[in-house]
Amino acid sequence: MSDEHAVLITVADQPGALNQVTEVFAKEKVNVISLEVVPHSDELRQLSVEFATDKLPETIKKSLESLSVVRSVEMASSSSAIYGKRIIIMGAGAQVGQVAVGAISEADRHNIRGERISVDTIPLIGEKELSDAVRAVVRLPRVHLIVLAGAIMGGEIAEAVKEVREQNVKVVSLNMAGSVPDVADLVVSDPVQAGIMAVMAIADTAQFDILRQQKRRY
Repeated sequence: MSDEHAVLITVADQPGALNQVTEVFAKEKVNVISLEVVPHSDELRQLSVEFATDKLPETIKKSLESLSVVRSVEMASSSSAIYGKRIIIMGAGAQVGQVAVGAISEADRHNIRGERISVDTIPLIGEKELSDAVRAVVRLPRVHLIVLAGAIMGGEIAEAVKEVREQNVKVVSLNMAGSVPDVADLVVSDPVQAGIMAVMAIADTAQFDILRQQKRRY
């Protein structure tokens, strides 16, 4: 298995700069996992690239530094090594807060053992807002599971849940009104317990298999 690395590349803000960088990765047979372009100044852009390779990172760094558009290259740890797996809790503010209490407490217990599990929250209401947010999680890095916390969710939100589950993102739902609980991987009545079980479902150090609990309600 190839090792994962990250690199911060400052390049000139000009057409073709990104193409030159990606040509280096292709030539070195590097598998790019993620790439983000961040404004650095009016004349420069910073590329944050995570990649997997069997080669020494210094070899990749020298190849990048040889490009005329590159101003600096800095190797870094991959975000998966720093932040690890990611859970996103979304829905009504009160329920989101209670789920976060359970998730953060349980994540802390596993992270002490060497895991890296991070928890993000976003209070949202509205069918369109929530369905858009659910669909967008597949574009975010490191997301393994989302928790939907609210009093009623269905319609387009349920369709979004089906779509992200097909893309390997697990979904935990509070036991609420609407059709979302019917399409989630796991339904939990108590919000604190939902947060705890969400972390257990993705933690390598937990003896809990969400696939064996599918369509169960607690």
